[in-house]
Amino acid sequence: MPVLSEVLTALDALWPPERAEGWDAVGTVCGDPGAEVRRVLFAVDPVQEIVDEAVQLGADLLVTHHPLYLRGTTTVAASTFKGKVVHTLIKHDIALHVAHTNADTADPGVSDALAGALDLRILGPLVPDPSDPAGRRGLGRICELPHPMTLAELAAYAAERLPATAQGIRAAGDPDREIRTLAVSGGSGDSLFDDVRAAGVEAFLTADLRHHPASEATQTTGQNSPLALLDAAHWATEWPWCEQAAAQLDAVSDRHDWGLRTHVSRTVTDPWTAHAASTPFSAPTHTTGAPR
Repeated sequence: MPVLSEVLTALDALWPPERAEGWDAVGTVCGDPGAEVRRVLFAVDPVQEIVDEAVQLGADLLVTHHPLYLRGTTTVAASTFKGKVVHTLIKHDIALHVAHTNADTADPGVSDALAGALDLRILGPLVPDPSDPAGRRGLGRICELPHPMTLAELAAYAAERLPATAQGIRAAGDPDREIRTLAVSGGSGDSLFDDVRAAGVEAFLTADLRHHPASEATQTTGQNSPLALLDAAHWATEWPWCEQAAAQLDAVSDRHDWGLRTHVSRTVTDPWTAHAASTPFSAPTHTTGAPR
């Protein structure tokens, strides 16, 4: 069996920490470098439900996409939610390692996994990493659909292929418009609209789209008609990476004859838990004064 330091070296080779954004907090949060690692659990969020799952599984290492401490802290008291996570991990000898923006831009990365879940043909990165001479690393991916679909059909297709969440898939644009090319970016993507328009694709699938950037994107005409948008839940667009990442570590384990057992959490940690469909809008009738 490998020790933690050996597994961490392998994870850092897959997702080098120096490729993370400067504001990010990636790497190992807790863990004994000399402890043996037999089971590894992959998940999107380092929340208590996932840590409890790791305990029940008997995992020695938890790998998450989102950081536990993105900003500095002055306490790990168990009376706080993040402190309780740390206490639980240490009490049960479970290490925590984070691969965030260094996994977003990797080859393969988070958006490759998202494109794979949708059975898209990847043409290249949306925002290429200038340090990659092969031109494969970078943020987001430019893709082709397996066959043309209307925007309404594409939304239904994405809802079927991605993990189910309360939000589902929201779409902006003409529902009958035929879509052949689209960009995808796992996680929050409305900072990428300029890059998406420059790519000349017809649609953009991402998460956490805000009103004003989305409204502007659908009103602005670039090389094609106004951009069609598909807004999925943040968690749903990043969860496919967990399966991809587990498969990558499996391959490393096989090469080294480590015999690791990798697991992917299917616990939905998207914060939204319910959805109520709106009824057709009808402006209320207001009257002033007493009826005559």
